Amino acid sequence: MTEIFEGGCACGALRYKIPGDPVMQNHCQCRDCQQISGTGHGSYLTFARREQVALTGKATEWHTAGDSGNQKTRGFCPTCGSPVYLTFAAQPDLFVIHAASLDDPASFTPQISVYASRSHAWDPIAEDLPKFDRMPPG
Repeated sequence: MTEIFEGGCACGALRYKIPGDPVMQNHCQCRDCQQISGTGHGSYLTFARREQVALTGKATEWHTAGDSGNQKTRGFCPTCGSPVYLTFAAQPDLFVIHAASLDDPASFTPQISVYASRSHAWDPIAEDLPKFDRMPPG
C-alpha cells in the first residue's frame, strides 16, 4: 500500500497530498534554512515526482539562489506565512516539503543532515545521524 503524505500551512489555506515515499528526508543547517525556519535548521522530505503532488490553495513564491547558483523557489502561505514547500529550477521533478507542515509530523524520519559545517552548538542534531559539511554528491 502506498503511503500518502498530507499537510499544509498553519491556517489551512494551502494544502498538499503526495502519494509515495520520499527519496530523501533530511535536516539542512545552511544559513538560508536557518533564516526561513527561525531556528538552527530546516527539516525536509523530498519527493521525486512533482507531477504526483496535489496542491490546493495559492502559495506566494520567493526565488533565491542556492550555493550552486541555481534558482530555488520557496512556497509559503500568503495568509499565515507558513513555509510549505521548495522546488529547484535545476531539478524540476523534485518537490520538497517542510516536515513541520505535515499533518502527522511523526512520519518524518531524517536520514542525513547537510551543511553541518554551518551548525550552531545551541541546535544539536542527533549524534547518530550522518552529517555532511555541504550537500552530498547526488
